[in-house]
Amino acid sequence: MSVQNRPLSPHLQVWRPQMTMVLSFGHRATGVALAAGTFLLIYWLVAAASGAEAFETARGLIGSWFGRLFLFGWSLALFYHLCNGIRHLFWDAGIGYELPDANRSGLAVLAGTAILTLATWIAGYAARGAF
Repeated sequence: MSVQNRPLSPHLQVWRPQMTMVLSFGHRATGVALAAGTFLLIYWLVAAASGAEAFETARGLIGSWFGRLFLFGWSLALFYHLCNGIRHLFWDAGIGYELPDANRSGLAVLAGTAILTLATWIAGYAARGAF
């Protein structure tokens, strides 16, 4: 068997990161994070169905600083994936392919993610009377 010295396809070391590239990677990563976070939801539902003691244990875990940090990250991933998914729907319709438009919509995705995440957490704390 002979070894061929064929050129390799360009990889991440060759390309300078661009907004569309980074946001595309983020979309995939948040999809994985949302799938992983679903296990916490399943745990919470099973604990609720298992009785008061199991539910209190789940509530304690989710209400801890680590649980809240996880939920904050999960909600950030949810809103990012939502906003970027809407952006992709526009692209599927042929709208926003030009580089300036793609960069503007990328900034809108990031702004929408931040606004929706913070608004959700502020509303959640206000509803609990934590302010």
